[in-house]
Amino acid sequence: MITLTVLYGTPDDVEKFDEYYFGTHIPLARAVPGLKDTKVTRFLPGPDGSAPEFHLMAQLFFADAEAMDAAMSTDEGRALAADGAKLGNSPTMLVGSTE
Repeated sequence: MITLTVLYGTPDDVEKFDEYYFGTHIPLARAVPGLKDTKVTRFLPGPDGSAPEFHLMAQLFFADAEAMDAAMSTDEGRALAADGAKLGNSPTMLVGSTE
């Protein structure tokens, strides 16, 4: 399994970001062919009460690297990538094998 992990910093307008992210961006992600699963984590303050370093983490799961490449090359994958720019947030993206 290959996981594309996307970490989003805290946006200036959390409510506006969340509304767009969950109302538009996540449905686009879930429409990508070959995507096995999608999970979103909303970070909370740390055990010491400190603010989290990131606002959200999205994880997109694919069968393997070839499946991820094929999925992101589809019209839906390209639409998802293009929509990411509309979020106004420069995310950190990581790709890794999940066991």
